[in-house]
Amino acid sequence: MDSNSRMAHDGAPHNFVALGIKVLVVSDSRTLETDLSGQYIEQCCCQAGHNFLERLVVADEAQQISAKVQEWSATAEVKVVIVTGGTGVTQRDVTPEALEPLFHKTLAGFGELFRMLSYADIGAACIQSRATAGLIGDCLVFVIPGSSGACRLAMERIILPQLDARTKPCSFAGLLSG
Repeated sequence: MDSNSRMAHDGAPHNFVALGIKVLVVSDSRTLETDLSGQYIEQCCCQAGHNFLERLVVADEAQQISAKVQEWSATAEVKVVIVTGGTGVTQRDVTPEALEPLFHKTLAGFGELFRMLSYADIGAACIQSRATAGLIGDCLVFVIPGSSGACRLAMERIILPQLDARTKPCSFAGLLSG
């Protein structure tokens, strides 16, 4: 078995599958040039071997957020959308409200795991994170906070491993590419 192939929970080897990924940065103050969190996510996806397709910044406006994610998720080449920002509890933080109604399947474990892992870094402040995930059609959508630490935690500890078909005992990659 080569280094790009691992055994999965069904006993069959799974090879790495490059997934089409887009990143939406939700911010009233960042631009593509000043957004370090989105740049980090893009870099992680490229280094992991995925097909990074686009990164875009939109304002903290529910209609803009939902319209862009709906557009992207309806495109066959887009298997994953990662949305960063707008997950806090201020008046302007509307990303979960914009996207959760679009999910036909909610992945509650993602937000739970994110907050559990965040607790080690930021303590009880993790309850202010409204990280979430779900499926819109055949597209997996992750919604994470916009801070660099949160993006690093989500990408390294949860998202990238789950986007690798070789991850045991299972991953989303096999479902998305099949």
